[in-house]
Amino acid sequence: MIIHDNKKGTCILIDAAITGDRNVIKREEDKILKYKDFIIEIQGMWNVKAKVIPGLRGVTGTITEHSDNTWATNQESTKLRN
Repeated sequence: MIIHDNKKGTCILIDAAITGDRNVIKREEDKILKYKDFIIEIQGMWNVKAKVIPGLRGVTGTITEHSDNTWATNQESTKLRN
């Protein structure tokens, strides 16, 4: 999912997934690296600040501390409109 805010000049890419193993931290890092080139391209084309939010959860409910803090921060600052 891509959230593009013209007023703030930001773009947020959300990649939500459920991983089948317990190594959620490694999968989170893989997702960030996977989208690195795409982020650079978006920043150049749209002239915005962009970032990736890897919304990973383990099958057993495992999440990383970074993921938990990121979701809490973005729920307050990002509001989706219909």
